[in-house]
Amino acid sequence: MTQADGTMKTEKKPFKPERITSAKTTQWLSNNKQLIGIFSVLILLSVFFSFSTSSFFTTGNMLNLLQQLAPNLIVVVIMTLVITTSGIDLSVGSILSLASALIAVLLSARWDSFFAFVFVLIVGAAVGLLNGYIISYLRIPPFIVTLASMIYVEGCALLITGGYSISISGSSWLMSLGGGELFTIPVSAIIAILIIIIGWIILTQTRFGTYIIGIGANEESVRRAGVNIKKIKLFTYMFSGMIAAFAGIIIATRLGSGSSNVGTGFEMDVIAAVVLGGTSLFGGIGTMLGSVIGVFLIGIINNGLTLMNVSPYIIQIIQGAVLLFAVIVNTYFFGRNKKRN
Repeated sequence: MTQADGTMKTEKKPFKPERITSAKTTQWLSNNKQLIGIFSVLILLSVFFSFSTSSFFTTGNMLNLLQQLAPNLIVVVIMTLVITTSGIDLSVGSILSLASALIAVLLSARWDSFFAFVFVLIVGAAVGLLNGYIISYLRIPPFIVTLASMIYVEGCALLITGGYSISISGSSWLMSLGGGELFTIPVSAIIAILIIIIGWIILTQTRFGTYIIGIGANEESVRRAGVNIKKIKLFTYMFSGMIAAFAGIIIATRLGSGSSNVGTGFEMDVIAAVVLGGTSLFGGIGTMLGSVIGVFLIGIINNGLTLMNVSPYIIQIIQGAVLLFAVIVNTYFFGRNKKRN
């Protein structure tokens, strides 16, 4: 302040844009601590496995890993949306198995590839629609509904296959979904990337995504705003079933056979990836990028340990430990915040 002319004047401090930039950076880091943490672990594990086995960080293994993880990357998109609504879908693995078995049966029966493809997607969507209806309109908890679906859908898959694998033969466009390549990149990986982008747009840039986040954060407030919550949930679970069926088709065409047990444990891997990535189990917070990183983290652990000739039983124990760790961390981060609110 100066008094040269007898009046008090306040000196204006120069505007410093870097202060705003610094504040935004600090805020972003604070809001994405779990995402940064899991990405750091992913990098560290990649470095560890690169030094542990020479066959890990090779073009062939990376492309193979992409192809293997494509179904997980596809289903993790819809699972992120489901969990963001404060729901869960335990039936995706069984739907995947049913779709894998069904596409094999239909192609073996000389169905046209296109009609077989559409029919399997409709079956998956129908299972998801039934789940969504019971959850939304009958108000039965998602865990119970989808657990029951997991059991009866798996039974259907066993029924149509008799417990055996069914070979798929042919060179139609359908076979290229799981086994084809485009410029050495697996077609399934390209499809997965496209679905991830679409899922990110839906979650962050559309009204539907806003409703999904709102339902998970405060369902009653969204209902009072005039949003048809039942319809939003219904469509979310319907898409969950359809996308799981699509992933089943991709696995069947990659392996060249359909099986009733190909999706065993699949839902746990996907849920673990979503939870590890930073989507709240309590709903209201969802991150598509985090879920994708979660898929790669779990996939790299499995791939790296396999290349190191670690026993598959040990790998299964580690998978269970990772899931437990993910739930504990997720509950710590988001459960504490929910109590505060």
